[in-house]
Amino acid sequence: MTKPFSPACDQNKGPILRVLVPLFRETRRVLEIGSGTGQHAVHFAAALPHLLWQTSDQAEGLPGIRLWLAEAAQPNLPPPLVLDVMGDWPDGPFDGAFSANTAHIMGEPEVAAMLRGVGRVLAPGGRFALYGPFKYGGRHTSDSNLRFDAWLRAQDPRMGVRDLDDLGLWADEAGLALIEDITMPANNRILVWGR
Repeated sequence: MTKPFSPACDQNKGPILRVLVPLFRETRRVLEIGSGTGQHAVHFAAALPHLLWQTSDQAEGLPGIRLWLAEAAQPNLPPPLVLDVMGDWPDGPFDGAFSANTAHIMGEPEVAAMLRGVGRVLAPGGRFALYGPFKYGGRHTSDSNLRFDAWLRAQDPRMGVRDLDDLGLWADEAGLALIEDITMPANNRILVWGR
């Protein structure tokens, strides 16, 4: 198997890391939800050696993640876990959680389930950082996000850029409170919830 590669991960890893360094300064155990290729995990774990970065994804994504982790051979990157947000979650508590570019790929029930799951496994005082494009009050933040949303929905009507209003309701039900909304390059954001 060829090691998977995402150009988007390669481009956004630096800006995301600049947010995660202060956010996870006191964190010891992070659960990454939807680790994709594994590129983010390798980059972030190398820069944050004080914490254990636990990758996870659906079963079909794990072989690619394993290739990245094997090549990196970093002691703070344990083997990836199978995680379907609608199913069983790993044992917590985690004092940090992170997910990038997942909310617009999942259907709304899965996004709500992700927030509920984070609410269950995140330790009190823990932080959950969610990266991606978002809408505010039903409005896109850019024309490119509007086009991206239309493209996603044409692929699968369950996909689409999520609205902060909906995310806020699901997060509130999960015991999570929005504490930061950070502007990122390419019309993306990092939403940070605390438990």
